[in-house]
Amino acid sequence: MDGVHDLGGLDGFGPVEHADSEPFFAADWERRTFRMMIGSLGPLRINDGMFRHSIERMDPAHYLSSPYWEHWLTGVTTLAVEAGMTTQEELDRRAGGRFPLSRPDRGVLPADLVSRNTPGFAIGDPVRVRERHPAGHTRAPRYTQGKHGTVVRIDPAANVSDIEAHGGGFVVDPLYSVRFTSRELWGEAGTDGDFVHVDLFERYLQEA
Repeated sequence: MDGVHDLGGLDGFGPVEHADSEPFFAADWERRTFRMMIGSLGPLRINDGMFRHSIERMDPAHYLSSPYWEHWLTGVTTLAVEAGMTTQEELDRRAGGRFPLSRPDRGVLPADLVSRNTPGFAIGDPVRVRERHPAGHTRAPRYTQGKHGTVVRIDPAANVSDIEAHGGGFVVDPLYSVRFTSRELWGEAGTDGDFVHVDLFERYLQEA
């Protein structure tokens, strides 16, 4: 999905602030949000793709102005409302005001729902990332699309998040680590000799 969450390669957002000794949870509500998410996995039948996409659907202004754990809180409560476990009105009442939820899911399942286990590429093969901009979830970063790289590792076939996120069940695809030069990805902003490795499903790739 193209969205504000896909920040790779973008600048203008200032430095990434961090602390050398940072707690897992800075406030109790963050810890409770984590517990709520873990406790919702079974009842809501949440998979990785569904949860990630529930956050991707946040209003861009809300996404950029809220902390990490608020993304989790928004995502899991959105899924709870969509599953009929609670309502917008109940959340508003408990919050004492409007409780922001993510926008409706506009994603659709891809046409290809066939599982594949045998890799079609080998280590050392040059590949190009397909340019696709779906309305739903995808694990192909925007900054890699249309770019050329080289397969440097083949991992076991894995569940395709694009399909999981929209109720398509478990469909597996060969998974690769693809190496890109920073010049290929960033042009003049790149540096000679620097590389970026990205994990990509075979369905994202084509022969270079």
